[in-house]
Amino acid sequence: MKIKIALHWQILLAIGLGASFGLFFHSYVPYIEWVGRLFLRSLGMIVIPLIFSSLVMGMTNMGRSMDLGRIAGKSLLFFLVTTAIAACLGLFLVNIIKPGVGADLSLSQEVVGLASGNVSFIDQLIGIVPANVFEEMAKGNLLPVVFFAIVFGFFITRTGEKTQQVMKDVFESVFDVVMRMTMYIIKFTPIGVFALVSNVIARQAGDAGALLEVLSSVGLYAGTVWGGCLIHGLIILPALVYLLSGRNAYKLIKKMSTPLLAGFSTCSSSAVLPLSLRDIQEKVGVSNKIASFVHPVGTAINMNGTALDECVAALFIAQAYGIELTAVQQMIVVLTAIMAAIGAAGIPMAGLVMLTVVLSAVGLPLEGIGLVLAVQQLCDMARTTINVYGDACTSVVVAHSEGEKLYV
Repeated sequence: MKIKIALHWQILLAIGLGASFGLFFHSYVPYIEWVGRLFLRSLGMIVIPLIFSSLVMGMTNMGRSMDLGRIAGKSLLFFLVTTAIAACLGLFLVNIIKPGVGADLSLSQEVVGLASGNVSFIDQLIGIVPANVFEEMAKGNLLPVVFFAIVFGFFITRTGEKTQQVMKDVFESVFDVVMRMTMYIIKFTPIGVFALVSNVIARQAGDAGALLEVLSSVGLYAGTVWGGCLIHGLIILPALVYLLSGRNAYKLIKKMSTPLLAGFSTCSSSAVLPLSLRDIQEKVGVSNKIASFVHPVGTAINMNGTALDECVAALFIAQAYGIELTAVQQMIVVLTAIMAAIGAAGIPMAGLVMLTVVLSAVGLPLEGIGLVLAVQQLCDMARTTINVYGDACTSVVVAHSEGEKLYV
């Protein structure tokens, strides 16, 4: 009798085996590291076509009705509220726990390849509009691609009936082909996750003394980020979902376990977008019209976990350097973290790049990023999971408000 193991159990098993392999056989990890990179590149290959085709298809399905404004308004409002709550939660926890007090500045790592974050809010707004959408696609910048796809889809609905039908058929066909490619690539997820996790663990496994030193200095910071993500994911988001829809968000976690585990191990909300789109429709019952708008847009701008981490990291650095931030400065940190999270790409370590924006806003030293560098992968796992879960919660709330029948 052939035993078939569900994909989420396969991924969970791969995480455990990958961690063990990286810990005990770290010298062999370089031989399989390429498998993880190949897996991420395969997912990255289909992200832009998937986002573009799904958004355009979603826009054309909404037609000329008020559906677009209503669904977009509800989604964006929930994105903003939950991101703001996450940032404030991070600020509250870091002020209570004070993880940066007494941190060992000598363990700061050298930061390479991060420019100063002198990006104004106006620059961020202008950056949403692509000067060359194909260049933005090539760079993998999701926000300009999402903006163009929404505008493109909207104006399709303003053309003649024949044009609308042709364009709708074209993008539905493209979406169907890309999803078939996606389903094939997803079969290799456990193998890719095994390679990725073993590589992460192997980086520090060879030097137990260095690992203990790092954890003693910034372990409390990582614990604060993880604690905040757990509170946000297990208490705040479920409470909001129940309050606004009466739905059980804990059942949603079970239904979305595959993309959540994939997000945890890959640290990329963009990479797991195909999984999220599949499961939110097939297992939760959200319509394609809503899912194809909420998840691609959410991948670009709904970063609850990132906003929380940005606040914790900024205050941790201030505490480590003995800099006392006023209440006004801390509110600036919150507001800047929200904007930085919206502008962050859904890729590993993107939050670290946007942290320069937050630090610059209140005059904190950029070299302080070196303090949190050693545990960023660990924090990235937690915050990416929350980012993916936040999109799923938004889909459920919006779908319920639209009167759809859901399985949670």
